[in-house]
Amino acid sequence: MPLSRSLSMTSLNGLPLWEDEDLPVEDLILFEVAWEVTNKVGGIYTVLQTKAKITVDEWGENFFMVGPYFEQNVKTQVELCDPTNPAIQRAIDNLKTNGCQVYFGRWLIEGSPYVILFDITSAAWNLDRWKGDFWDISGIGLPFHDREANDSLIFGSLIAWFFKELTDQLQDRPNVIVHFHEWQAGAGLLLCRSRKLPIATIFTTHATLLGRYLCAGNADFYNNLDKFNIDKEAGERQIYHRYCMERAAVHCAHVFTTVSQITAIEADHILKRKADVVTPNGLNVKKFSAMHEFQNLHSMNKTRIQEFVRGHFYGHLDFNLEKTLFFFIAGRYEFTNKGADIFLEALARLNFLLRVHKSDVTVVVFFIMPAKTNNFNVETLKGQAVRKQLWDTVHSVKEKFGRKLYDALFKGEIPDMNKILDRDDLTIMKRAIYSTQRQSLPPVTTHNMIEDSADPILSNIRRIGLFNSRIDRVKVIFHPEFLSSTSPLLPMDYEEFVRGCHLGVFPSYYEPWGYTPGECTVMGIPSVTTNLSGFGCFMQEHVADPAAYGIYILDRRFRSPDESCNQLTQFMFGFCQQSRRQRIIQRNRTERLSDLLDWRYLGRYYMHARHLALSRAFPDKFKMDPTAPPQTEGFRYPRPSSVPPSPSASLHSTPHHSDAEDDDDDDDERYDEEEEAEKDRQNIKTPFSIGSIPIGKKKQHGEYRN
Repeated sequence: MPLSRSLSMTSLNGLPLWEDEDLPVEDLILFEVAWEVTNKVGGIYTVLQTKAKITVDEWGENFFMVGPYFEQNVKTQVELCDPTNPAIQRAIDNLKTNGCQVYFGRWLIEGSPYVILFDITSAAWNLDRWKGDFWDISGIGLPFHDREANDSLIFGSLIAWFFKELTDQLQDRPNVIVHFHEWQAGAGLLLCRSRKLPIATIFTTHATLLGRYLCAGNADFYNNLDKFNIDKEAGERQIYHRYCMERAAVHCAHVFTTVSQITAIEADHILKRKADVVTPNGLNVKKFSAMHEFQNLHSMNKTRIQEFVRGHFYGHLDFNLEKTLFFFIAGRYEFTNKGADIFLEALARLNFLLRVHKSDVTVVVFFIMPAKTNNFNVETLKGQAVRKQLWDTVHSVKEKFGRKLYDALFKGEIPDMNKILDRDDLTIMKRAIYSTQRQSLPPVTTHNMIEDSADPILSNIRRIGLFNSRIDRVKVIFHPEFLSSTSPLLPMDYEEFVRGCHLGVFPSYYEPWGYTPGECTVMGIPSVTTNLSGFGCFMQEHVADPAAYGIYILDRRFRSPDESCNQLTQFMFGFCQQSRRQRIIQRNRTERLSDLLDWRYLGRYYMHARHLALSRAFPDKFKMDPTAPPQTEGFRYPRPSSVPPSPSASLHSTPHHSDAEDDDDDDDERYDEEEEAEKDRQNIKTPFSIGSIPIGKKKQHGEYRN
């Protein structure tokens, strides 16, 4: 979801400027083709949605997004209108004349890009003929029962038809760039290239199709990348035709890109082509004008989570909420791919450590992963009802108490506190206390699960014995539904919930990019990621000491599962040892990294890919040194020097110490967030220095330097 923040100011302080000429966009037209244009399925929707504004700012009226038409999406997300480009209007009219339905309008997101949407059902009568054409040009046959592959072929055939009509009218003026995303758009790329249309093509894989299937099956994926029999594995999973579509598109594109280095390695082995450019995913980052504002939002939303926890743990609320930390994991319910298995095991070990050290810190962990449910858990709803009833009782007694106190003071009397509350008030309070009594343990899930006994999270909770008992210092809440502000249980949007938490934990085994830790970063919330996720690799490459900035990178590539689990346990235990002041300092540093994830910084990689595609498709018009891709080496945030990033310098050897000691530590730490931010900005500029250019000489178009 796009993370818009009010009171915006200019971002990218201290980051290097892109010292290259812009492409002559007035003589070009850019199209981005994806199944998820106006159609939310997964993370690609977020990529397209958040990147739209910077692309519109760069390309203006010459940028168009192409996707499938779904009536329910268009009604809420698209404002239909007529094309301003006469060539596009004529191309659409020609398709409509032949019985195909095409819709043109503006996508109602930031940037308001133009969209061209093809109605697949209106052209389904051509499917058999198009299957034959596709077999003739590629040798790939599609089974009749795979509806998604058949829809992709119809979509691709309409796209190729549209670009044939368009390029016939344009006659190479202006030139066309078409960027295809994922295998569902691959058929369109294959057909365009087979018909020798004069367009520059880019294909981006956000995750290889076979890679997802292999990791979902608990394969030792990264240690056996060079050993898999690719055709056999795809055939056994009945996706061989999809794999062939994806691989053919990769090899037919002028430029092939992936979203991360780890996915580039995967694609090299599975799709048999090295990525030409790595195009990391970004977000629209809007900084608060006041640096402390995101800290205030954290405090406000943490209070709302605390209220939910009060209701959920009624009758067992024997821990101090002011010394309670909120951890969470969120995303698709892929138990092993998302690392929920190693996370649960690490939580059991963390619980043991906190109990052995007699820590007064409690950790409440939320699992936000959608699963099959039939309703809210009655016990969970009752908890929130008890909390609300107690709150109403307190307010009524407080109002009565205040009225008596007000009357007494007006009479010039000091009221007798023993008489100001009468017997009825005491009875009401005793009833309220009685209502909070509970014999059963607080539930570990907020909903009634349809397959309770087979659910992986619940099965592992039973195995490790984290049942929210009084002696446990780690409490678990499984919320098998995406968060919503209209929920009667936890009425918070995802962004509000993330802001209220202390740590996001995403120990993924298979994560081509990973938007969840990125969203945490731009909101100033520390997170745990891995060196098998695109985000983790990106941060390792760009930040000298990620942990100092609240990005804990778990090694799941070169360590055994048990060693990785121990490392994750140490990350979380070390975080629990931090004082409140140290967590505030760390959040300030984490939020400062948001500049690295801004599309205004990361959009340059897409610029490079487009320029490279033009130089390969139209070598007479566009020149570019193929050996000069964007160099990211050397772009590293230095370790912050003003304040110790870990509790080792200021805390005792055990986490058990008094509040008074906390206060003394805070006095010793003398921290000014604006002063430290300025120091970091000055430090950052030195290692980011760009190669010197002789005075009076301008860089040639295509000489990309970071």
